[in-house]
Amino acid sequence: MAYSDKLINRIKGGFFGLLVGDALGVPYEFHMKEDIPSAELIEMVPPKGFSRAHAGTAPGTWSDDGAQALCLLDSLLEKGGFDLSDFSDRLIAWYEKGLWAVESRVFDVGIQTSMALSMYKNGGAPENCGNVRPDGKGNGALMRVLPLVLWYRGTDEELAADAHRQCLITHGNITNQVCCALYCLIARELLSGISFAEALDKGISKLSGIYEEMPEYAEEFRFRLRPDEPGIWVGKGGGYVVDSLRSAVMIMKTALSYEDAVKQAVALGDDTDTTACITGGLAGLYFGYDNIPERWLNALRDRDKAEGLMAKLISSIA
Repeated sequence: MAYSDKLINRIKGGFFGLLVGDALGVPYEFHMKEDIPSAELIEMVPPKGFSRAHAGTAPGTWSDDGAQALCLLDSLLEKGGFDLSDFSDRLIAWYEKGLWAVESRVFDVGIQTSMALSMYKNGGAPENCGNVRPDGKGNGALMRVLPLVLWYRGTDEELAADAHRQCLITHGNITNQVCCALYCLIARELLSGISFAEALDKGISKLSGIYEEMPEYAEEFRFRLRPDEPGIWVGKGGGYVVDSLRSAVMIMKTALSYEDAVKQAVALGDDTDTTACITGGLAGLYFGYDNIPERWLNALRDRDKAEGLMAKLISSIA
């Protein structure tokens, strides 16, 4: 794959699209859809009188979503491939010391993530810790997986396998693994510059082929995600991983710009930072870095840290 200026623009778009979407959604988290301001008022700083979630967190701050994604990219660049133990160590460094968190301040940690990392710290094998709650199907692995796509050099089969493996430290359930694999294959198709509808169809087709030799995953894909069912791509912005993926796909089917996409994500209410993070990564890939509003990029706290990691990524692939 030749790394043209257009492709670099998409990679940067996915990277910053994830972080900006996360930061945009933070103040609106936990609010019902009916309580979210109208689209023109959704900004890093909510309108006067709106009761901000995480009131002690300054606007423009990415949350655990963005920090864990940066931990993943940092690990990939350092190790030259996905290394579950190294990635798990970086998540512990984030959890305990604020690695890649804005101003090293950790907030809004998911219950399952906290339990799994505590298990890992106490000697649990990383491939087992994500089953600390075996039925846990939150979106805590989906929110961080995009850097695999931005960095990846391997085959689609290898990408899907690593999308599965990065789940294991915190969210090991097979549902989470399948959602992350599909998200990655859709995102990889978007890097080629095709339409979102084409990327979705190709991602589904390729993952179906990969799972032909993996019966358990094939069954999960067909009967839990039901990707070929008409009208299935509808989401409510909740924390259930399948709903999160469906929400992002639903939005990307109609989004007219990066701004439109992430505002639609926030407008769903509930898990606004993660929905906007997941959607923002896809929207950044599709519309490109140049389509992310400059006012939001300028408002992103610790942007220089993120740009430093982005520069390492570009240097490694250029």
